[in-house]
Amino acid sequence: MQTPSCLRSLAALPFLAACAAPPNSPDALAQKLNADILASSSATLALEKWCADHAMAPDPNIVARLVRGGAQAPSAETLARLGVTNASEIKYRRVQLYCGTHLFSEADNWYVPSRLTPAMNRLLDETDTPFGKVVQPLAPYRRTFASRMLKSPVALFEHSAVLYTAAHQPIAEVRETYQRGTLAFL
Repeated sequence: MQTPSCLRSLAALPFLAACAAPPNSPDALAQKLNADILASSSATLALEKWCADHAMAPDPNIVARLVRGGAQAPSAETLARLGVTNASEIKYRRVQLYCGTHLFSEADNWYVPSRLTPAMNRLLDETDTPFGKVVQPLAPYRRTFASRMLKSPVALFEHSAVLYTAAHQPIAEVRETYQRGTLAFL
């Protein structure tokens, strides 16, 4: 006698349950953080909330440490997404985002300085303020166009997104690689 297909499916459930990540496993937490950032209008604010929720630093503010040198020219696709025709209209900034001593993210940022205020440009050039905080007065939102989980000893997942002003003007493209330091509380 042949086993009905519905019973064969039920028999597989214990094996499937064993494959599911426990809620506080590194994989499950990485998926949660990934979802939190994808749902947020600001990756910086999502990271600060994560840092605070997991008590990862006495001051849960995200700080951007500028990485000098190695400027990357924008691709033709980046120019198109930002609505500019010439690479000279774009400025590049690479940062490492930290919560306390924990490296949370490495980010490449191509932005259009002419669409920001002089004060914003000064902050980006001269301080460790994250881009997302600098442009908060523009009420930005982000549209992620690529997201992938990584199988790496140091990185968890990667996002590529365009940031827009409340008036729907593109101001930046970012490529963010989120690091295992986000799980240092485990």
